Amino acid sequence: MAHYAFLDENYIVTEVIVGKDESNYDWEAHYGQFRGQLCKRTSYNTHGGVHNSGSSTPFRKNYAGIGYSYDPERDAFIPPKPFASWVLNETSCLWDPPTPMPTDGKMYSWDETTTSWVEIPAPQ
Repeated sequence: MAHYAFLDENYIVTEVIVGKDESNYDWEAHYGQFRGQLCKRTSYNTHGGVHNSGSSTPFRKNYAGIGYSYDPERDAFIPPKPFASWVLNETSCLWDPPTPMPTDGKMYSWDETTTSWVEIPAPQ
């Protein structure tokens, strides 16, 4: 089973469908001509440039979702930028905060106003 992402004129994903596996046929071109949109295959098992199995080759950095952008130069799907201060990680094509989230086992949320992590209090 393969997944395909349809892109608008700005390379934004408008829909993702399940389609045929590419064996000896160019299904990207087939679906694209049928729909009149650029179509790119995407891998459900790829996230941050890593394939979930660890043994297969990652494909286009990230599984496409509606609202993601496709970068033809990187041949990668990039999720929407969550906050203005976050920067694109060129290796994973994911967005990184300017400071890493603490790894002390507590829960945190990002505060864009202070560009810092704020601890979420545990329920009482």
